[in-house]
Amino acid sequence: MKILFGQRIKSARIMAGLSLRELSNLLEGLVSHNAISKYERGEMLPDSKILIALAKVLNVKTDYFLRSSKVEITNIAFRKKAGLTVRNCSSIKEIVKDCMERYLEIESFLLFEHSFFNPLVAIINSVEEVEDAVDRLLLKWNLGTNTLPNVLEMLEDKDIKVVEIEVDEKFDGLSGWANQNIPFIVVNKNHSVERKRFTALHELGHLLLNINSDLNQKEKELLCHRFAGAMLLPKKTIFQELGKKRSSISINELIFIKETYGISIQAIMARAKVLTIISNDQYVKFRIKVNQNNKLKSEIGFGHYNGVEYTSRFMQLIYRATAEEIITMSKAASLSNMKLAQFRDTFMSI
Repeated sequence: MKILFGQRIKSARIMAGLSLRELSNLLEGLVSHNAISKYERGEMLPDSKILIALAKVLNVKTDYFLRSSKVEITNIAFRKKAGLTVRNCSSIKEIVKDCMERYLEIESFLLFEHSFFNPLVAIINSVEEVEDAVDRLLLKWNLGTNTLPNVLEMLEDKDIKVVEIEVDEKFDGLSGWANQNIPFIVVNKNHSVERKRFTALHELGHLLLNINSDLNQKEKELLCHRFAGAMLLPKKTIFQELGKKRSSISINELIFIKETYGISIQAIMARAKVLTIISNDQYVKFRIKVNQNNKLKSEIGFGHYNGVEYTSRFMQLIYRATAEEIITMSKAASLSNMKLAQFRDTFMSI
């Protein structure tokens, strides 16, 4: 029991992004940082008063400390900007682990079996092979070459768990495996629809592409970028929209493509460059223009994709298990990270 409490307290603290001293300070002298350290090492047990205070400060329910971890997260591919600290990254990993624990727990109540299958097996060495891999995947998954309407839901349909989290702007997304055989993708809920679509497909590249292990990390990231761009705007499609060779491309055309296919203007131009629709010099001029124009850089006022990106499967499973009385309202609220009264307000049964 002491070991379990210790592990859960430490996980909740890391998830909150707090040091031992910071947590102690937030508890306003109720318990010292040395005592918290002993809790985490399983040398002491907190009493009920301290446990309730810890739950409040760490923004978790008290039953979080009693829930044993049955999920092992491996092979994490992290996509982030410079400036995201080690503490931020650790916090995000713990948040993801908690999300996956709750996701897999509700699936276990409903006796779901996992049947993910990767249709791509060939080793990837070059960007050309990525294009071929995307063509095979679009065919095997029956996705066609038109706009992908909801990338996140499409991924869940393929038995890939998708989680949206609200964290630091510098975090884009990550992917990995739960218990060795369950793939998952995490995106930043606060990002634009176009950015979430690209990030989710970039992470899909990490999950599916069997990239040559001799390539360095930067080369692997570039291949996954190529994969995401090709998924959103397949070669056949971009050739139809722009032609195979252009000496100049108007912003108006790029806005139209962005609004149609849900891919950013900058990603469209990067795709045009790698497919040699435009020259490298043309692309460099475009990048200079972007860096000189903050509005163009953020793309505010330069079109907006009206599609939606969300995933509702996790909550659907919660409502299903509750309606069939497989789990109690209290358990449903706990798994949903809601207060019981809040969950009751959202739940409607016939």
